[in-house]
Amino acid sequence: MSNQLSFDELLDFLDNQESQFVLDSVATHGFLTATVIGRPLPNWIDALFEGHVSEVPDNVVDGIRRWRDSIMAELKNETPIELPFGEDAGNEEVAVDFSDESDIVAWSIGFVDAMYGDEASNWFEDEDTAEDVAVLTLPMIVLSGIDDEDPELADMRADQDKIIQMVNSIEGNLTELFLLFHTND
Repeated sequence: MSNQLSFDELLDFLDNQESQFVLDSVATHGFLTATVIGRPLPNWIDALFEGHVSEVPDNVVDGIRRWRDSIMAELKNETPIELPFGEDAGNEEVAVDFSDESDIVAWSIGFVDAMYGDEASNWFEDEDTAEDVAVLTLPMIVLSGIDDEDPELADMRADQDKIIQMVNSIEGNLTELFLLFHTND
């Protein structure tokens, strides 16, 4: 590709894009993470751009593909995925922003968007693993606020201590989900 973007240029594009079909860099990372660790999402690039991939510059699409490949390489090298939200997110000693505008919420929204990105790619279809998947994805679902009409989830989101516990579990949960979906054990 003649006009290949650097990683920083890709992030700048995502964070400064006004299109409603382009997620910011943090939400995009959440989306890409879910496509790597979860059930295969064959049309992930179309799902990411809500069917408007033709409106996105080719070098951006290429950068997104390379970014996803690097996340996959981290997992294959047994390196935990580096999450793009504040290192204080799980620190009980530091007040952390869990508002709708926070990075952790944006990342979780991206993750959940990919999780439900295609009806044919149901993360809960296997009866033997559905309960594990529900437990392991609960932090992302609660933090995303995707189902705030559910009083139980809304109560969890309002409980600061519970949210901190959930944030602390995300990294391990991602590894567990990857193993659940990508090993035969």
